[in-house]
Amino acid sequence: MLRSSTRRHGAALLALAATGAFVLAGCGNNSTSNTDADIASAGPCGTTDDTTVTVGLFGTFGFKEAGLWDAYKKVCPNITIKENDVEQSADYWTRLKTRLASGSGLDDVQGIEIGFVADVVQNHADQFVNWNTVPNAAADKAEFYPWKWQLASTADGKTTVGLGTDTGPEAICYRSDLLQQAGLPSDPKTLAKKWSTWDDFIAFGKQYEASSTKPSGSHFVDSAASVFSTAVYQGQEAYDNADGQPDAENSDGVQSAWKYATEAAQDGITAGLQQFTPDWNKAFSSGAFAALACPTWMMGYIQGQAGDAYAGKWDIAPVLPGGATNWGGSWLGVPEKAAHKAAAIALVEWLSAKDQQVTMWKDGGHFPSNSDAAAQPAVSNAKSEYFSNAPVGQIFGDISSKMKIPPIGLYDTQMQQAFTTQLTNVETKGTSPDDAFSAALDAIKQVTG
Repeated sequence: MLRSSTRRHGAALLALAATGAFVLAGCGNNSTSNTDADIASAGPCGTTDDTTVTVGLFGTFGFKEAGLWDAYKKVCPNITIKENDVEQSADYWTRLKTRLASGSGLDDVQGIEIGFVADVVQNHADQFVNWNTVPNAAADKAEFYPWKWQLASTADGKTTVGLGTDTGPEAICYRSDLLQQAGLPSDPKTLAKKWSTWDDFIAFGKQYEASSTKPSGSHFVDSAASVFSTAVYQGQEAYDNADGQPDAENSDGVQSAWKYATEAAQDGITAGLQQFTPDWNKAFSSGAFAALACPTWMMGYIQGQAGDAYAGKWDIAPVLPGGATNWGGSWLGVPEKAAHKAAAIALVEWLSAKDQQVTMWKDGGHFPSNSDAAAQPAVSNAKSEYFSNAPVGQIFGDISSKMKIPPIGLYDTQMQQAFTTQLTNVETKGTSPDDAFSAALDAIKQVTG
């Protein structure tokens, strides 16, 4: 699922029952850090000169908050990191494209969000360092989930524009107290069986809606749009065909996701709330909905919105109806015209290495894209006290290992918006699913041509 709002929402709030420390020996997962031999000889920090490396990001990536900038200073005391943030990812992407076009104003390191990685790969690959040409690139590649590396690579696999930061494996977060009040099962293992398919999930939602003891005004799931945006990536194709070209009308993922989402809307199991709006934020504590699709980073968001008073009332079912999917995640790329390219490459390698990705997970639910990091006990054995002591490392690790990502194209964000807008019309205005689907396709044609 793609997001057009800020990339991170709130400070890191996960309480993980795991311990560990920074590993400060070495400045990356490789001993050399650039395509040019003269730069590679400059040492693990990319340079021996006092250098300020600029890092362009959006939202709150969490590196500074997790203490990684201070940690890197201990490894490379000659390097100062300056973080340049833009709150909204869409604004960041507009600015980055303008600077790529002009060839000036680029940061040494640039964040690349999943919503625009396809554009970078297809239209700007020659403007970023190709990680396949960096010494020991095979060692880098071997550490990442294959799908994560592939999404940042050209179709022929010869060019890779960035190294992965986090991923967003999804499960279902839910209010166990609301399910109990409705007289329904609330333990994670039972729910994993009852929610294994979207048909089962919707049937359970109808039971919730029919309960005479559930809270007044409460619905089972937050919105039809969230069902659609999750289920669409469970097909062989989502918004694009195998060649990466827009083809939503013929997509198996779109067809099945639309079916489930409109069923949820017409069966009345949704609260009809638009995600990342004030009303949706309030619902985490008001009880307006009982469950939602939940990538790892959503745990921190829920805690920020619901607050300490709701610790232990939220839980996580070790399942995503219909199969494993990913929501979110980014990469770090280095522009070819970066002022301090060698130092930037060294920093990106260090940030994407196992130990730093473990630290980011402990800090706030940024699940690793580095599979070696995901296998570390500090990740795999982690539990969340806030979410009823759920074994979050095991839950999300199992889901990550099963993910297969369909093609992602240039207009996925716009196409998703077209469909979710029309789903809101089905929920709130009674628009027929067929009319809403046709309207969404019309809107998509205006964007894709």
